[in-house]
Amino acid sequence: MAANALISARVTVDMKERFAAVARQQEQSESALLKRLVQAALMTAAVAKPEVIQRVETVAATGKVSVRLRPDDLLLLRERATARAIPTGTYVSLLVRSHLRNLTPIPTAELVALKRSVAEISAIGRNLNQIARAFNQGERASGPSMADLQALLRALNGLRIHIKGLINANLSSWRTGYEKANH
Repeated sequence: MAANALISARVTVDMKERFAAVARQQEQSESALLKRLVQAALMTAAVAKPEVIQRVETVAATGKVSVRLRPDDLLLLRERATARAIPTGTYVSLLVRSHLRNLTPIPTAELVALKRSVAEISAIGRNLNQIARAFNQGERASGPSMADLQALLRALNGLRIHIKGLINANLSSWRTGYEKANH
């Protein structure tokens, strides 16, 4: 579609300077920013052309959204995505989904670590059941020593601390701002 029509408006010098500053901040020309604002106004207007509505629905059907970020926000976004070993776009998708659905998603790497920890706890639980069964049957001689039981307790406590830390770090990472991320 050729863009050959022109929209113009007279504004104060101050408004023009502020508009130019906003355009620079968003790393685009004044013309591009004005065009985006006009498009946004037309998309939200009650009296929109049917083809405009259709185009919006087509874009929505693809599930793709384009977003501009400030350089420091983009840096933080990339750092967080890298820390979670997921692509930046996937991380943004998780953030949006968690916000819209009030979820706290756990990325794959963290979920794998949690599952591994749960498997270890299950193995320890089975061992404790065998110990208790042997103890109840009077098989003290072949059972674990006090040192073995203390080692099991330390392992369980370590896993508990690890899982709790992982969960707290996950919850915190969804709420932390730039200033807190570097501390």
